[in-house]
Amino acid sequence: MMAAGTARRVQGLAPGAPATAAVNKSGIAVTDEAVKVGILHSATGTMALSEGGSIQAEMLAIQQINEAGGVLGRRIEIVQEDGSSDWPTFANRADKLLGQDKVAAIFGCWTSASRKEVLPVLEKRDGLLYYPTFYEGLEQSRHVIYTGQEATQQILAGLDWVMREKGAKSFFLVGSDYIWPRASNAIARRHIEAKGCRVVGEDYAELGDTRFESIVARIRAAKPDVVYAIVVGGSNVAFYKQLKAAGIELDRQILMTNSVTEDEMMGIGGDYIAGAFTCAKYFQSLELPANRAFVAAFKAMWGADSVIGDVTHNAYLGPWLWKLAVEKAGSFDVARVVAASPGIEFAGAPAGSLRIHENHHLWTRTRIGRARRDGQFDVVFETRDLIEPNPFPDGFRELAA
Repeated sequence: MMAAGTARRVQGLAPGAPATAAVNKSGIAVTDEAVKVGILHSATGTMALSEGGSIQAEMLAIQQINEAGGVLGRRIEIVQEDGSSDWPTFANRADKLLGQDKVAAIFGCWTSASRKEVLPVLEKRDGLLYYPTFYEGLEQSRHVIYTGQEATQQILAGLDWVMREKGAKSFFLVGSDYIWPRASNAIARRHIEAKGCRVVGEDYAELGDTRFESIVARIRAAKPDVVYAIVVGGSNVAFYKQLKAAGIELDRQILMTNSVTEDEMMGIGGDYIAGAFTCAKYFQSLELPANRAFVAAFKAMWGADSVIGDVTHNAYLGPWLWKLAVEKAGSFDVARVVAASPGIEFAGAPAGSLRIHENHHLWTRTRIGRARRDGQFDVVFETRDLIEPNPFPDGFRELAA
């Protein structure tokens, strides 16, 4: 039998770890052995198709961190909540995580609608969210670290590429009917028209809708150079199948999307989306040593058939960036973690080295991928340097209202 004194040493502070009183002055859930964090995504509903990968990536990152010794000598414990593809539910679950569970950070949300519902809760509870989705920008909060791309790194960069490389002059904008697609398309329209090009149509479908026949008919009638599609979640399956059924073949019709990654392609089917272009910072096919290790670890944990898209990769960044900031701060307290975050660099990120800007977004590369039938992408363009994030680019700030 183990002696009582030995048992206390095993269960107590790890050798060299700072005392709990020194690293937790704000009443969050930290003990000598563990620290609690929250995972808050849609495990059910229309957004589960997109958010499932984020849950898997965050769990993988946390497992790897724990296997490497944890954070400040403490094991990370997960409290998982389901946002259920319902924005008020996200706010309710965030309030529970921060108010009842006292988590040190939340890794979660996907849609801008869910993030904006959670923001007031973060402010009230002084919480910290690591948000993984590429989004429209036009926001900056001390309570959020945005690990996805904002408009200059994705919307504007993607449009510039398709105008330059494909000679595109006319665009049809289509999206799901909520904050992110409408704000993104407002940014896209302004940029397209500023470049002397035309928007020949703009249409939206309710989130979760599966009837796109009328929208597809309007696309066919407009004959745009580019279909710019920001349909999200399970609706993607119906949209791309109905495009193909209408004879719109993506090896001939240029389609640029910001909302389809490898995660969504698994549900859509490669035959329906092959040929489409996606602007992102990450593709599973990247030939980088760190990415090969990441893909191998992900598949070992979640199965050989699992796939990794851009948002899944961005979700994986969250726990690692939080760990780096906590260790730099020497504390789990949100105020100190926030203060320590600017300048944090994650050199081992699967998509290549990146770092946190003072505006809480990431310096990162932009890439263009073309969808293949096997559910992967061929990378056809990559910026040489990291792009500085600018959530409020000149000429677009007023759209934040």
